[in-house]
Amino acid sequence: MVALPVWKFDIVFLIVGAVAGAYLRYRIGSAQLTFAGIPLTILLINVLGSFVLGLSMSTIQKFGLSQEYTLLLGVGFCGSFTTMSSFAYESAGLLDAGKMLVAFIDIVLNVGLSILAVTIGKALVG
Repeated sequence: MVALPVWKFDIVFLIVGAVAGAYLRYRIGSAQLTFAGIPLTILLINVLGSFVLGLSMSTIQKFGLSQEYTLLLGVGFCGSFTTMSSFAYESAGLLDAGKMLVAFIDIVLNVGLSILAVTIGKALVG
């Protein structure tokens, strides 16, 4: 019997997490929640994804769980549910490290440039 390379199992964890995250984003995203004209659906997705990433990555690190859990939850699920969760996790790491100025610049650049990029992309289309 031939043993399969480890990476072939890694992709299974990644796919399962990604499909679950994408499906949940689709289901929640179809709700179109608002409050006083403020769109809440994407905010809910981003905050929930950030919470799940923070909780899962901390749990994985604290208990020394295998890399497959990071692929399943961190990269697969949260990565397809929202990339905002990765941004928030990275920013929280900078804040935890006491790098306040770097965190501030990182946050302003990520949010500001992302909005600018969307605006430019929309303008290019017409």
